Amino acid sequence: MRRYLITLQVPDRKGLVEQIANAVSHHSGNWLDSELRHIDGIFAAILLLEIDEQHWDALQDSLECIDGLTMTSSPAAQFNPPRRRLTYNLVAYDRPGLVKEISNKLNSLGINIERFSSKYESASHTGIALFRATISLGLSDPHQEELLTEALYEIGDDVVIDKVRSR
Repeated sequence: MRRYLITLQVPDRKGLVEQIANAVSHHSGNWLDSELRHIDGIFAAILLLEIDEQHWDALQDSLECIDGLTMTSSPAAQFNPPRRRLTYNLVAYDRPGLVKEISNKLNSLGINIERFSSKYESASHTGIALFRATISLGLSDPHQEELLTEALYEIGDDVVIDKVRSR
């Protein structure tokens, strides 16, 4: 069995997840992990699958037969998990370069971004443009957490951070 990471994009419509799941199942694949989203009329998916190499080409062909679908894939490697995982919700006034600032701060501390989900919205009472993100991080050193919050608050006075989970 081999693990593959695939990305899919296709104009959104009903039944796509079922079509994809049926193709994976038909070729004896195992759906291990995924992120599925509808963004601006496009269905986007990232999947980690496990499948016998002898079935891989047939599965790719089946997925590529889905009307309008674009796919990329690569073999996935096993990795060493971080010592600690943290998840934060972050809210700030929306502005160009905010994701760059966040990622620069995290990278300078040697912290790996494992999941980053963001959206733009307007504040309900004021209509001010807000940036909201849920960020899951992998820390290799317990001292990184102490520096993390301080580094994120350095981005601006408008930043609000809430730790959601710690493992």
